[in-house]
Amino acid sequence: AACEKEYTDPLDRRFHSQTNSCAACGISLQLVNNEGGIEEMEKTKLFSRIAALLDEGNIIAIKNTSGYLLCCDATNPEAVRQLRERKNRPNKPFAILYPNLEMLQNELPLTIKQRDALSSTERPIVIIPKDQYTGHLALQQLAPNLNQLGIMVPYTGILQLLATSLTMPIVATSGNFHGSPIISDNKEAFTTLNSVADYFVDHNLQISNPQDDSVVKYSSKFEQEVIFRRSRGYAPNYFGKEHRQEKKILAMGGHLKSTIGFLPNDYVYISQYLGNLDHYDVYQRFASTTEKFVALFEQQPDIILVDAHPGYQSTQLGMELARKYKAEVVKIQHHKAHFASVLGEHELFDNDSPVLGVIWDGTGYGEDKHIWGGEFFRYHAPHMERISHFQYFDWLAGDKMSVEPRLSFLSLAGEQLQEAIAKKFTQEELAIYKALRAKNRLKTSSVGRLFDAVASALDLCDYNTYEGEAAILLENYIDDYEMSACRSYLDFTDSDTISTQLLFSNLYEDVKKGTDKAAVICNFLFTLASIILDVAKKQDTKAIAVSGGVFQNTVLVDMLIELAGDSFELYFNRNLSPNDENISYGQLNYYLYCKSL
Repeated sequence: AACEKEYTDPLDRRFHSQTNSCAACGISLQLVNNEGGIEEMEKTKLFSRIAALLDEGNIIAIKNTSGYLLCCDATNPEAVRQLRERKNRPNKPFAILYPNLEMLQNELPLTIKQRDALSSTERPIVIIPKDQYTGHLALQQLAPNLNQLGIMVPYTGILQLLATSLTMPIVATSGNFHGSPIISDNKEAFTTLNSVADYFVDHNLQISNPQDDSVVKYSSKFEQEVIFRRSRGYAPNYFGKEHRQEKKILAMGGHLKSTIGFLPNDYVYISQYLGNLDHYDVYQRFASTTEKFVALFEQQPDIILVDAHPGYQSTQLGMELARKYKAEVVKIQHHKAHFASVLGEHELFDNDSPVLGVIWDGTGYGEDKHIWGGEFFRYHAPHMERISHFQYFDWLAGDKMSVEPRLSFLSLAGEQLQEAIAKKFTQEELAIYKALRAKNRLKTSSVGRLFDAVASALDLCDYNTYEGEAAILLENYIDDYEMSACRSYLDFTDSDTISTQLLFSNLYEDVKKGTDKAAVICNFLFTLASIILDVAKKQDTKAIAVSGGVFQNTVLVDMLIELAGDSFELYFNRNLSPNDENISYGQLNYYLYCKSL
């Protein structure tokens, strides 16, 4: 009766905001310890009790609107250390939730763009340099060896109610174990996270679309926005311009940072970030999300687009769905999809002049059956062709190479670096890898692996404990740079390929001389930015579109913008991440507008 009275009275706030709930039949929250005991208390005291437990050093799993968050006092080093140990997350940085912007700005200066992003409707995690931080966060425990912090402020009613009782910032990281998707079900959370959390805050609403928090960063010099993860607040949504297309098209995306794209009508709809499909639970969520999209729009796909890599789980699921729906399957090369994502975002498919595509990442199945990742393409409507790439080097030990940067160092190191290599491998390992190299036929042009080799050469990282750790540590070694002090490790030649080995060899000469590590890294990034413009000049192309995970490096982005000046038009992914999250959108655009030469 109380609910009906509010719901039908035009003078009541709830009449105009019908999703609000009333006190009688609204959301039911409860606090449970990890032995299953429910703490009985007045509803009004729940959040002050949670705040007190956090202040005492407890770890609490809080069911939010998009899944569970694992929370603890971010100023308590021991509590953060305990969370790392229990969650088995040794180095990957934790996101930090500040109760409000005022507290944050008293401890860490913000740019206008950073502040606007934090207080926007989407409210993502914003990665912010910590060099001017003056608060009491447990910095080394929160972001080991990094010069930046991932910050957010409350974005739901539950977090806002908690924030009113907090006197300190808290860790707010995804409720899961490494590699698995965020947990959203009460029973699953209690079973899975029982060894991590001391307490659970549950509610009785079902979460139909679990999502991770979105992450953005702004480059230091030019404040270029780079989306690292497009999820809660940004997706799923309809995307881009109107497409007149009779056939219904489903794009299955990539493998490591999976998303799906669907064209069921005149608009493209892109899912949230789903994750690495090597993990069974992520694959299950990927498959269920795909089915949800089909059910939601009540449209079965006529065409299913998949990555050309036959081993990708997204490709294999696409094949299964094609049989189920009797749909046509079209394979699209990974890096061409990356390029098409930028062309689509900026509506460049009808561009009168050619566009240079620079696609650099860790891995992608090439049309010559090698591992691509340092690619240059030329698009001149409607044709796209590969025009150059980084010279191939050995791809060793399969996927292990992306986990151990020392393997990239080994692959690129010449005979003169035997002493340096010997420090990173046992004699038994070296004998095995020498035998592998002797018969190896699989090559790579990956700039992502080149970053790994440089990180290993500088003794910054030989083993990644989380994806991209070596590349992140490289960027984090630089506080600032002066372009005039940078020099290139590679003189551009008229060769059709970029000499990966010569670039690395010249860089390692600096390492052996004891050149400051920050200077080596700046020179390396300057070399990469210079190569892009050299290729553009050689191709007589003014428009340059860049994509791929390498372009999450904001120092490289700043250098490229500074070097390009007014002489070139630069196009970045702006509403999508440059990483593999954009592959599904790129596949759709490539199919609709491009042809390969």
